[in-house]
This record gives sequence, C-alpha cells and structure tokens, in this order.
Amino acid sequence: MVVNDVIPLGLVLLSVVVAAIIFPLPQRLAGLRSAVNLAGALIKLVLVVLLVPPVVADGARPEFAVPFLPTGGGEAISLVLRVDPLALFFAGLSAVLWLLTTIYAIGYLKGTAYQSRFFGFFSLCVAATVGISFSGNLITFLVFYELLTLVTYPLVAHWGDEKSLQAARLYMRYALGGGVAVLVGVVWLTMEAGPADFAEGGAADVAEFAVRSPTVAVIIFALLVGGLGVKSALVPLHSWLPAAMVAPAPVSALLHAVAVVKAGVFGIVRVVDDVYGIEVAWELGVLTPLLVVASVTIIYGSYQALRQTEIKRRLAFSTVSQVSYVVLGVTMFSMAGTAGGVVHLVHQGIMKITLFFCAGLFAEAMGAHKISDLRGAGRRMPWTSAAFTVGAFGMIGLPPTAGFISKWQLGLGALESPHPWVLVVLVISSLLNAAYFLPVVYSLWFGEREDDAEAPETAHEQERVHEPGLLLAPALCTAGFTLIVGLAASLPFSPLEISRYIAEGVFS
Repeated sequence: MVVNDVIPLGLVLLSVVVAAIIFPLPQRLAGLRSAVNLAGALIKLVLVVLLVPPVVADGARPEFAVPFLPTGGGEAISLVLRVDPLALFFAGLSAVLWLLTTIYAIGYLKGTAYQSRFFGFFSLCVAATVGISFSGNLITFLVFYELLTLVTYPLVAHWGDEKSLQAARLYMRYALGGGVAVLVGVVWLTMEAGPADFAEGGAADVAEFAVRSPTVAVIIFALLVGGLGVKSALVPLHSWLPAAMVAPAPVSALLHAVAVVKAGVFGIVRVVDDVYGIEVAWELGVLTPLLVVASVTIIYGSYQALRQTEIKRRLAFSTVSQVSYVVLGVTMFSMAGTAGGVVHLVHQGIMKITLFFCAGLFAEAMGAHKISDLRGAGRRMPWTSAAFTVGAFGMIGLPPTAGFISKWQLGLGALESPHPWVLVVLVISSLLNAAYFLPVVYSLWFGEREDDAEAPETAHEQERVHEPGLLLAPALCTAGFTLIVGLAASLPFSPLEISRYIAEGVFS
C-alpha cells in the first residue's frame, strides 16, 4: 500500500471540515447534523485502520511539514505531522471512541438546545486530539495541546448553569497554568537544542544538550512534565477533573477516555520516550521521582474514589488513579513496563468510556446519580448493568478483561525493572479498585430498594426501565471491546502486540 504524506493533514482537517459544516446548521436539521457527524467519524476510522499495516508492519512514516517560525540562521521551525506507531495507537483510540461517543451523544442530547454548538466544538476537540497524536515535534504538539484547551471549555460549560460555568473556569485555570509551564519548557528546550523532533529512543540534539547541561535539562523536563501533569491529573494537579463531572455524560466520556486526560499522559510518554529518550532520562535521574508521583497518584486516586457517593465522582477519581498506570509503566525503566503503560492508553480508554456511558444511561433512564440509587438496577436495566459490570471488572483487573492484560504486563515490568516495589503499588491499587467497584456491582444485581422488598412478587414487572438504543449500543460495544482485546491480546495488531513493538523502539 502506498501511503501519501498528506494523509496526516487530511485526518486532522477532516474533523475541522465536519465542525465547519455543523456550526451554522439550525436546530431543526438534526438529521443532517447527525449524518455529517457519523460520516466524518466513519471516514476517519477507516483511514486510521488502513494505516495500521503499512506503518506497523512495513515501517512507513508518512509526514507533512510546513515552515512555521523563522530562526536567526535562515531556517524555519516547521509544524510537522507524522504517523508513527505510537501516533497511530493514540489516533486509533480517538477514531474508534469518537464514532461511538458521537452515536451516544446524538441519543443523549436529543431534544436539547445548542446541539450544533456542542457537536461543532466536539469535532474541533477531536481535530486537536488527532493533531496531538500526529505531532512530529514539540512545537506542533504545543499548538494542538493549547487548541484542545480552548475548544474543550465550551463542552464543559455546555449546560450554561452556574455550576457548569464554575467547573469550566476551574478547568481553564488549571489547563492554562499547565499550558504556560509547557510553553516555557518547549521554548527553552528549542533555544537550547533545536525543535526537538520526536524520535524513537529520543532526539539526538536533546541527548547532546543533556550531556552538556544536565541541570538545565532536568529543569526543562520538570516544566514539561509538570505542565502536562495538569491534564494528566497527577496529584496534586487533579482537582479540576472531579469538578468537571457536571458536564454532559458524552463530555465526561470524552475528557476521561479520549481527549484531555489522555492528551496529557500521551505528552508525558512523548517527552520521556521520544524527546529525552529513556536512557537519557534515566541518566538524568528524572524517572524515579516521576515514578513516585505516579505511584502516589494511583493510591490516592483509588482512596478518594472509595470515599465518593456520587457515581460520576467515583469514576472521576478512578480516572485520576488509572491514568497514572501509563506514567508508572513508562518510568519503570523496563521494556515490559513501557509496553504495559502504552497499552493501558487504549485499555483504560475503552473500559472507562464504558463506565461513563453506563453512568449517563443510569442518570437518564432512572435519574440515578448516587451509588445508592443503583440498588436493584440490574433487574430494571440489565444490559446497562451488564456493561457496567464488565467495565468495573476490567478496572479491577480481573481476567479475561483488558485491565487484566494491562496489570499483568505492568507487573512483569515491575519485576524486570530496578523498582520491584512497584508490584506492591499495583496490588494495593487493585485491592482498592475492588473495594470501590465490587460493592457497586453487588448493589446492581443483588441490592433491593424499599419498595421492591415490600412487593417482591411485582417488583420485576413494575421496575423494568427502557434502555435507549442509541445510548445502550455504544456501551455494549465498548464492553465487548473490553473482553475482546483481553481475549485476543496475543494476536497480530492487537493493542498489546503494537505496544510491545513501540516499547522495542524505545529501548533500541
């Protein structure tokens, strides 16, 4: 297959075109808006899937570059879009989940106001995420990273009430603060070592700079990772994420599984593996402190999740914990650990979006917002409850789910790394995962409301609730993916196999 260098640009612009069509559409043209959304999502997914064999198996690296910033030497720093295996990995997650979230959002927002605004910014959010995926250097990454902040704000503030606006402003303060840190780090590193192209094993110019000025290199690393840690929700930079749960359920799914949080942790992976390089980062001594921060975040997030009584807030703190598995993996300094961290980018996204889809369904169909509201929901909403159960089992790490594959791979990485104590962190985290998910699952299937207990012979007939198809189908799909990627982990082009291929490049 011949891969054209314009493809990465086309994949970014596709979502921009979709947004440009959607924004001016009046409310009454809901059918056209949905058709444009779905067509764009399907085209993007097909193009990304077609890129997998040439990029992963044949080594193709399609690249599109355009001069962006002039320099004193007569050359210009370019905006670069490049497709490598890690970029394709993240873009593939975005493409699959964008399609499913679009279907979910069409059903969820049916009959509400400002849908064109919502879906327009939704598409721009996806464009920014794909741009982040395909960024070939830090300058390009920074442009799309800041764009993502701007286009996500209207989604968080969508309902327009005071609570939504407060959450959106808090998110913006955190995101802009982190963005300033990233900006300073990128500019400083560019002045010292050039544009810092992403490269397997790290950028050669950055490695030379780290040898020449190790103290400055460490400070710049701290600025970059600290700024990216805001969107990654690393403790203590995480407070915006639970607050943002006032947004519509499709936005919560987008924030946690596809866009904002994943963009931050994806950036950390790029900085560690493709800017500094794992060997240089280890020599500078920056991996172990970041490993400790990730470990603290994992335990703290799980503990806070255990204390929450609202469904979405428990899921939010679960994300704080679970996303840091990615950082944990890439900072272990072992190939198996890196593969475990990278594969969790996809696995966590699939599992967490399942849970948020189900949370939205419970809220819409039963008015359930608190965990106590879910008692007996398995009898009233059996399919939604089954999907939630699969997602919860995946988060705990029970076989044969995707979460089991991630944790098994991370456990192998811990044993191979200079930090075997990380295995204790994984065990404690899994026990806490079970502590805050298993009671919910038990309540779904075996809990009873007071009115059920008073009239058990008629409870089933009276309490069965309609599960809207447009909301249920995406949840069942992602629950199915949670099982499939676990069962098929050893097959060619599975997320695990691609992550191992990426890890080999990091340590080559």
